[in-house]
Amino acid sequence: MALHRLASVTMGVPNTDETRAYYADFGLSPEEDGWFATRDGGRQLRVVHAPSRRLVELRVGADTPDDLAAAASRLARLGIEATPGADLMTLTATEPVTGARAVLQVEPRVTQPVTPPTPYNGPGRQDRVGTRAPGIERQEAIQPRKLGHAVLGTTDFAATAAFFRDGLGFKVSDLMGEVGAFLRCSTDHHNVLVLAAPVPFLHHTSWQVDDVDDVGRGAMAMLEGHPERHVWGLGRHHAGSNFFWYLKDPAGNFSEYYSDMDCVVDDQLWKPEVFEGAKGLFSWGPPPPPSFIKPEDLASLMTGSHSAS
Repeated sequence: MALHRLASVTMGVPNTDETRAYYADFGLSPEEDGWFATRDGGRQLRVVHAPSRRLVELRVGADTPDDLAAAASRLARLGIEATPGADLMTLTATEPVTGARAVLQVEPRVTQPVTPPTPYNGPGRQDRVGTRAPGIERQEAIQPRKLGHAVLGTTDFAATAAFFRDGLGFKVSDLMGEVGAFLRCSTDHHNVLVLAAPVPFLHHTSWQVDDVDDVGRGAMAMLEGHPERHVWGLGRHHAGSNFFWYLKDPAGNFSEYYSDMDCVVDDQLWKPEVFEGAKGLFSWGPPPPPSFIKPEDLASLMTGSHSAS
């Protein structure tokens, strides 16, 4: 695949100070100019001011300038203008429905350090003997390893999905009927999920941690003294198979800790499925609350009267 990772997202919010403080609590490392870094992926989140919460920009890593030229040709066939950077190392296009800016950038592939698998005992299998589970011994604060994906609501599902799939070159991993498309620009099951919605908005960003223990530890630390942050979890998704726990930032965006995501290394060996109803959402765990499907501020976003809670 010419594309190789979701490099970063920029979210616009009306309350930048509160939202930046939240993502510092979440475990991202604050840097200058509103940027936050992960352990393995570098600067992957930027929080900037906007009248209402929205996805401002996402950046995608590509291998060569030729990959950018190919994307520009595909976008042109969709009637979408793409602007190359002066050094021909970036290509910028605006998704016409949501107004989100997509930037393809030529950059080296990031290789995550290999960490030993978490030892779990099971029937007839003793991977951990004579010691307690590492998940209950850990004391260090959670620091997400990388940005996994972003979920974008759109009023024209077909057009937005085509922008990422037929224009930028994302691959389809799975579908939720005609209302959701799990799309990948890396070996991860999905890096962008496009959702049909009554108004364009950023639904959530998702951040990789080491294992299910760190999903739980991260969420519990975020909820200490802030029960209002809880949204949904702990559970395991069906599409993507990952463990999850969702929280809510002060602007109304959801943020997800995840681990154990499906990987698609060979496109020929992966067959996309179409899931109907809630099947694609979760395999086990509590059912999603209504506010996860339809965030509470959608009406105010539609009328332009949104303000951070």
